[in-house]
Amino acid sequence: MDFEILILGSDANSYTLARCAYEAYHKKAHLIAKERLAFTKFSNILTIEYHENLWDETVCLDQINHFLKKMSPKKVLIISTNEYYSSLLAKEKKKIEKNGIFFDQEIKILETLTNKETFYKTYKNSELSFPLTYYFDVTKNTVFPTLDYPIIVKPANVISYNHLSFEGKHKVYKIKNEEELKKVIELIKQSGYQDRLILQEFIEGDDSYLFDSVVYIDQKKKVKVISFAQIGLQEHTKSMVGNAACLINGFSTFPGDVSQMKKNIQTFMEKRIAQNGFYEVDMKYDAKTNTFKVLEINARQGRCSYYLTPLKANLISIMVDDLILGKNIVFKDLKEECLLSFVPKKIIKKYVKNTQFKNEVYRLWKKRVSPMECKLDRNFLRFLMMKKRLWHYQIEYKNGDWEE
Repeated sequence: MDFEILILGSDANSYTLARCAYEAYHKKAHLIAKERLAFTKFSNILTIEYHENLWDETVCLDQINHFLKKMSPKKVLIISTNEYYSSLLAKEKKKIEKNGIFFDQEIKILETLTNKETFYKTYKNSELSFPLTYYFDVTKNTVFPTLDYPIIVKPANVISYNHLSFEGKHKVYKIKNEEELKKVIELIKQSGYQDRLILQEFIEGDDSYLFDSVVYIDQKKKVKVISFAQIGLQEHTKSMVGNAACLINGFSTFPGDVSQMKKNIQTFMEKRIAQNGFYEVDMKYDAKTNTFKVLEINARQGRCSYYLTPLKANLISIMVDDLILGKNIVFKDLKEECLLSFVPKKIIKKYVKNTQFKNEVYRLWKKRVSPMECKLDRNFLRFLMMKKRLWHYQIEYKNGDWEE
């Protein structure tokens, strides 16, 4: 069946999806994006157009439908790369041209994932464990709960927060004391953010205590793909902290029961979410309780989710088989080791603190997956830009804001 692929976004997540499409079908995905980002510049494996006002819902819908009409009668697989686009597709599904094919998700369920306060409150008695969490309304609350510092502060309303731009903005804040907490809350309040903040216990441990699981639920509401990877290093800049820079699937240096945690995730996803789509579960291992505690669940694949593809679970192929071709997806529990790294080896050597993880990286290095480096994407300007990007990581980590 002839079909097209439309990706909403221009970030690293968007590039890896376009790469999956090209590797699976030798087909160029078309991207609609708000701004030019380095990840998708100078690429020969995709086409892209930019619309400055794309975060205006009317504009976004108009551009999606314009492309769909142009491609009609061919079916078009529409893929979101962030919470805003996922929510828009769910809310306005009836306004999208009939040849547009995407995950049939209900906005009420999505909001239990995209709004962090709703997430923790909705699923607190579920199969999953979470860090101790408090909520602070910047428009109403003036009294702070009694907290054991350090703590983590992050927005409950991710979509609203992502639309803001201000000096000192962090994706996540690590707070050392109440005085620092007051300053950060005031900064966020003055930026125009008018919602609640998450105040959460900081689970001790370096970046290697972080874990990632990618899950696919098919149209029959069953989990068909599940991974489980240990992150050895995350990004350390204020806008990127929380994003994995290096991970290994099928590997763990801690005694936590990975098999049981995967069963818990599968049960949770089928029982509580039960909606077609990719999901990414972010966790941190709590050595005090010997458990994996869930930090958040994204209602989409993440930028590091490309590691599923070399494990014979190409992200685009799975969506096409399920949504376009209507095939039965065979369950895949991805246990094989796979090293994914955005950063060069010298960064691993200098900044990964877990020696056991680091040694495993060295062992797997020649077989590593680099999401931004696609051999089929032959463009000299992109080659130079990616080399510059690898070099620039040295500056980013040297000057990184994040303290483990």
